[in-house]
Amino acid sequence: MRVSVVGAGLGGLALAQGLRGAGIEADVFERDPGIVARFQGYRLVLNPIGFQAVRRCLPTRWHPLLDEIVMDASAEQLILDPRLNEIGRLGAGRTGIVVDRQVLRHLLLTGLTVHTDAALTGYDVQADGKVRARFARRDPATADLLVGADGVTSAVRGVLSPQTIPTDTGVRFVIGRTPLTDEFAGLSKAYGSKIAGDGVSLLLGAMRFRTPPKQAAEQLAPEVTLPDIGDYVRWAMILPPNGSPADLTVQDAVLSRMQGWHPELRALIEQADPDNSTLLSIRVVKPGERWASGPVTLLGDAIHATSPTGGNGANTALRDADLLRRCLVEANEGRRDLPDAVDDYERQMFEYGAEVVRSSLDKLPAFAPEAKLS
Repeated sequence: MRVSVVGAGLGGLALAQGLRGAGIEADVFERDPGIVARFQGYRLVLNPIGFQAVRRCLPTRWHPLLDEIVMDASAEQLILDPRLNEIGRLGAGRTGIVVDRQVLRHLLLTGLTVHTDAALTGYDVQADGKVRARFARRDPATADLLVGADGVTSAVRGVLSPQTIPTDTGVRFVIGRTPLTDEFAGLSKAYGSKIAGDGVSLLLGAMRFRTPPKQAAEQLAPEVTLPDIGDYVRWAMILPPNGSPADLTVQDAVLSRMQGWHPELRALIEQADPDNSTLLSIRVVKPGERWASGPVTLLGDAIHATSPTGGNGANTALRDADLLRRCLVEANEGRRDLPDAVDDYERQMFEYGAEVVRSSLDKLPAFAPEAKLS
């Protein structure tokens, strides 16, 4: 069996790793001109399902390294005012496994064949049931299965399910990171909580490594090369609809909304790395009607993009990867045929995928009351 995976995000890479470990050929095609063309180094919280999914997709020899580059975390999920006084609670406290997206992505990339500058232009299902993917600047690739793991603007989805389109909530957020120094020790109660300002919300999360990732890889898995980064605070300011910065840099746009805020909060933004601060929109993709099952399917944000307020985007993509991996292994071993394996994956994925999108949208008004959810 041969599988073509379009998209080198966490879900697509986890699937490719899992297939590779099972002896199934998997090629990854990424539209970016290079693997590190875009910065993707923000903190993620993995729930037990997401963490176990990525663990099952990785070779067991890398499990000690994975355990060393994550941290256990818990948060009270308070609501604080801009002077860091507690004024409410978001709900029950949250626990999980915290990992840096850039570090995890480099681990998942290890040993894979990834073709960059490979923007998909379309695909054709051939008479023999195989699928031929076409790309703008490289030769076509033929496989038994084509998996679109290419995000909210999925080119694969555009052909497979053109009626499924992203919904823009109108909400924008600025995300960035700042080195975690002793200066910010007083912010610890704000990690995992919401700081409610005038029409905006600021969310903070600490990333502390048990061992620096580069050092951990050198000690535990020398064949793996991980980024040389230290502890940091990930911050995100959720802006109201039409609240995007105009002529300001994204960093200055955040500071312009923090007049009178606690000086440590302002210092956190002032000391952020401007190259790693960016403005993003909150768009969702709701799974609609199932397409006719065949040798093409979707994974992750390509079919069920969530609002980040749900905390389930990466978790659900990794869950998809592990589920599809298990279904394809059964087909490769002759325990079921490929169409049945893909159909089983899609049936389960549509059910939980729709639920995580709904749940993420239910939580969005607590951060952006004017979001468009229809």
